[in-house]
Amino acid sequence: MLADKVKLTAKDILEKEFKTGVRGYRQEDVDKFLDLIIKDYETFHQEIEDLQQENLRLRKQLEDTSKRQPVAQPAGTTNFDILKRLSNLEKHVFGNKLYD
Repeated sequence: MLADKVKLTAKDILEKEFKTGVRGYRQEDVDKFLDLIIKDYETFHQEIEDLQQENLRLRKQLEDTSKRQPVAQPAGTTNFDILKRLSNLEKHVFGNKLYD
């Protein structure tokens, strides 16, 4: 699951507080940068969610399609071939009596 792999959430980033030092960074610059990161995290999260939903939909569609497809005949076998074999079998079993 994604939540087990990702260390930070957009909320974690938003609520992170940094201690200030004597020659620290400008708080305004840090906040602007963190805002960009938060937006990216939200975008990534939404994209992952959308892709997971699409993946589920496509898997279900594939499963439904597989259930509806008829069992395929062996390669190279057509209805004509089957009828011809049946006719030959009838001739062999019944001989000329079949056509009298």
